[in-house]
Amino acid sequence: MMDWRDYGNGIIAFDSGYVRPVLAAIHLIVENGRLAFIDTGSNDSLPNALSALRKLGLDETAVDYVILTHIHLDHAGGAGAMMQSFPNARLIVHFRGARHMAEPSKLVAGVSAVYGEEYVRRVYGDIIPVPAERIVSVVDGDAFLLGGRKLTCLDTPGHARHHICIVDEQTGGIFTGDMFGLSYRELDAGTEQFIFPTTTPSQFSPDEMRASFSRLLALSPPAMYLTHYGQVRDVVLRGQELRQRLDALVGFALAERDSGLLRHERIKSAMTQYLLSEVRAYGCDLSEEVLLGIWGTDLELNTQGLEVWLDTLPVAD
Repeated sequence: MMDWRDYGNGIIAFDSGYVRPVLAAIHLIVENGRLAFIDTGSNDSLPNALSALRKLGLDETAVDYVILTHIHLDHAGGAGAMMQSFPNARLIVHFRGARHMAEPSKLVAGVSAVYGEEYVRRVYGDIIPVPAERIVSVVDGDAFLLGGRKLTCLDTPGHARHHICIVDEQTGGIFTGDMFGLSYRELDAGTEQFIFPTTTPSQFSPDEMRASFSRLLALSPPAMYLTHYGQVRDVVLRGQELRQRLDALVGFALAERDSGLLRHERIKSAMTQYLLSEVRAYGCDLSEEVLLGIWGTDLELNTQGLEVWLDTLPVAD
């Protein structure tokens, strides 16, 4: 069965079906019979999205918006398929990402450079362009109404320069995409939720990420809604943990800045051992094998992103 989490406030998270169970959520906001999808997974997510509509007793014409927190393909790869299926929907996307949703060839080429062409074809298939006239290109502070419910876009760089978070003014909750880190539900220890930052290539910036953390936390949201995965509570504590773990990851990278061909493996090894220690202290009792299976792609991409960032730093005298 599809993972389905109804938070009782007009917000629902369900499994997009991307790669493995409960890896990537699609969020739904439901208000007065109108719907918005936040993030889309890949093309393979469309059957689950249609099932979600049926579960709510609604059809494709009820969808007013498909909202992308950013255009990385685990968040935006299914946007074209959804827009084909939802005739009344408009696509909401950061102004820096809008052109890539209308003409995705450069986006696909960039993703292929990171993951490899075979992986991109197998996991994402053909990325379907969205007609430009159905795309709403947003900047910081832009707001729109869903059945009378106000949603406000915040420009939140750090993970990517084309990243927005969406504030639900009715509940105060914020849909954070990848900006407020990763918190997989398999790692929960009772009611406690383990969280760590995502530093993936190619636009990771620790200073911008810290500033975006601060901006989100200043709004005192009761919950964050993460694409990876679902509702996160105790946001002040989670924010402190994110900052601490971001500082640790940046420290590992800086320590290996001049390690040459060994740099990648040394950063990745330090990060892996650190996160294993942190999650054990947190109370998670999953085996190391299971944890590394859950984190495998994240550890690799986090390392790549840290390295790309290192290579932007000025050369020391």
